[in-house]
Amino acid sequence: MDLAKVSSFLIVILFLINVASSTTFTVVNQCNYTVWPGLLSGAGTTPLPTTGFSLASSESRLISIPASWSGRIWARTLCNQNSTTGKFKCVTGDCGSSQIECSGAGANPPATLAEFTLNGAGDLDFYDVSLVDGYNIPMTIVPNGGVTGDGNCKAAGCAVELNGVCPSQLKVTVEADGGVAVACKSACEAFGTPEYCCSGAFGTPDTCKPSEYSGFFKEACPTSYSYAYDDGTSTFTCSGADYVITFCPPPSPRGAAPYSQLEGFSIAAAASLAASPTFSVAFSLGILAVAVF
Repeated sequence: MDLAKVSSFLIVILFLINVASSTTFTVVNQCNYTVWPGLLSGAGTTPLPTTGFSLASSESRLISIPASWSGRIWARTLCNQNSTTGKFKCVTGDCGSSQIECSGAGANPPATLAEFTLNGAGDLDFYDVSLVDGYNIPMTIVPNGGVTGDGNCKAAGCAVELNGVCPSQLKVTVEADGGVAVACKSACEAFGTPEYCCSGAFGTPDTCKPSEYSGFFKEACPTSYSYAYDDGTSTFTCSGADYVITFCPPPSPRGAAPYSQLEGFSIAAAASLAASPTFSVAFSLGILAVAVF
């Protein structure tokens, strides 16, 4: 076999190894409005072919994820591109890049996050849906085809619409039709104190405990991270799986988020309000009645 044939053979083998070791993410939008997923790769991991895109209602997109990738995925909502400046802006989950591609920038909280570390300790994938940075949209991660011996390879996330029942101290609203809730802050983002942010003297699992605010998220979404040290019931592991990341999955009703009420609303005004949100006083005990994931 001559050198050229050997080189071609090795290229094919390396290609097949890469394909076999990659993971497929299927990103699905079951909301009745468009979302703009953002993707951020962790430090030292291979960048993805896209860092942001548009996903219309009922659309899905396949993304090939390299081996040992870590990072996060989230949904940006109420987005628009300024016709004069060309800058792209979202009311929730904006990454500040002024473009659809986030290009290495993360989500501005509050935002629901899907977090992954692939081929981590024990060659396992670690994943979770985090509300530590707040919440803007229902989201779940469902593994496809993977297994683990401890039975922890299963669905994770928050399938409940929480914006309408968010505590008043955490609620982010835009002033349309009397004030429409578009996101729900974490207590750390809302108050910035060490006991809520698990920092300083509260920087360990022993000193940083669940609060009434993290309890609100945990009661509604028991398989989501509700605060920094909520590891026990919130981190999941699989081996050899692909993953389906779904925005507005069942049982959240399609269009449960009140974005349909914002049709025609000024995106510039909404973005300004999102930067310095007003809080409506409307905490509802309806959370006790919503379905939990």
